[in-house]
Amino acid sequence: MIELEGVPELIDPVMVAAFEGWNDAGDAASTAVAHLDREWKGEVFAALDAEDYYDFQVNRPTVFLENGVRKITWPTTRLSVVRIGGEKPRDLVLVRGIEPSMRWRSFCNELLGFAHELGVEMVVILGALLGDTPHTRPVPVSGVTSDPDLARTMDLEETRYEGPTGIVGILQEACTHAGVPAVSLWAAVPHYVSQPPNPKATLALLNRLEDLIGLRIPLGELPEDARAWQLGVDQLAAEDSEVAEYVQTLEEARDTAELPEASGEAIAREFERYLRRRDPGQGPGSGGPGVATESGDTSYLRDPGSGRTRPPKPERGPEPEAEAPEESGDSGDED
Repeated sequence: MIELEGVPELIDPVMVAAFEGWNDAGDAASTAVAHLDREWKGEVFAALDAEDYYDFQVNRPTVFLENGVRKITWPTTRLSVVRIGGEKPRDLVLVRGIEPSMRWRSFCNELLGFAHELGVEMVVILGALLGDTPHTRPVPVSGVTSDPDLARTMDLEETRYEGPTGIVGILQEACTHAGVPAVSLWAAVPHYVSQPPNPKATLALLNRLEDLIGLRIPLGELPEDARAWQLGVDQLAAEDSEVAEYVQTLEEARDTAELPEASGEAIAREFERYLRRRDPGQGPGSGGPGVATESGDTSYLRDPGSGRTRPPKPERGPEPEAEAPEESGDSGDED
């Protein structure tokens, strides 16, 4: 039995999860959840026991000094809650950590135990994979689910992927078998510029998450970071004629494939997002829907002493193909 003393009853909670490692090309997915935690001042209320799920020779702990005292940060997965104020407040349960090294079924069962106790209505798992996509075009984000009914009602793809999978795929299937609605959002990162960070892919994931759960997400400096990232890659590509030619080939293939997709529906979706962001009633501090209140809504959570330090990066080696929507044809190599 999971006891969550100090955590009150949540309002229409959605769990949003991301894991560093195999399913996190360019660190785009884990950075997206870190952004939500930072912008909405999440309070950590639980951390999974690192001894149960991590190989410390793969994901090593780190030592640091705090007021002259040596301390250790262990690689793990932490959960925090943010309350989003407004006329219709709701809560997000944020799950951020590292893909576990072992006991994946127990790992998923423990997360689902928290979801059950907190009354989570839906789980959204963020992932990123490497693909044949040009950095000059909008980042493709696919929304997939194993639930046919959810696919129809939320305009998602029903996953038909077969092959090796990561913790994103395992957690989604665990949710499905437990009767918890679950969606995975996948951003495609250009394989020729895979080094983190990739703010453009992070921004694309947050925009799609915003549409999915109907909340306005404060983006902070992400749009400017995304523009600076693209400008930097443009400059690097211009210095190498072979890379520039390759990017042009990807652009032509992408434009040809997506010509039928330049539909009124896509344009309307972008226009609706624009209207949401320019509405003065939705601005920071206005108390509009989807804006975190400044009255300390998250201060009601206890912190069990796990701290809020971001888990250290896993030491990555060459990795196999990641799970992705079948029709994307993208490769999921991390490095």
